Amino acid sequence: MNDEFYMKRALELAALAAAQGEVPVGAVVVKQSTGEIVGEGYNRRETDKTPLAHAEIIAINEASRRLGGWRLVDCALYVTLEPCPMCAGAVINSRVERLVYGASDPKAGSCGSVTDLFSYPYNHIPPIERGILAEECASVLTEFFRQLRERKNALKNISQITDR
Repeated sequence: MNDEFYMKRALELAALAAAQGEVPVGAVVVKQSTGEIVGEGYNRRETDKTPLAHAEIIAINEASRRLGGWRLVDCALYVTLEPCPMCAGAVINSRVERLVYGASDPKAGSCGSVTDLFSYPYNHIPPIERGILAEECASVLTEFFRQLRERKNALKNISQITDR
């Protein structure tokens, strides 16, 4: 199995998030030596009513519980969107050995887009693979926000009609 295989699973999880009205970001943690997915997550901030429910955080938590420790040795994290500062920090602190992401995030990306937390001298810096299935990952987000804007405009038009 290769990077695209795991990114496709992350995209499936992103679709679950979108179906629940969440920003469609999905993440999987893979034990590299076996190829086994040991953690999965998708955005649940609205559902769980917490700013901490990012896909990466959920996947890292699940992997840590499943593997029995906070150090994700021999693990890679696949995520459809470039991690934000919180999630990049979680990658560093969990000792994920490799980070793979799809689409860049020009608004909050912390792996080179807005800032690069991995350029600082932290005690753990994983290699990063950027742009895996980038077009697919970006289009899921673009489509989600397009539909969100359409719904908002439709509601605005309905309220204007009913206010007359």
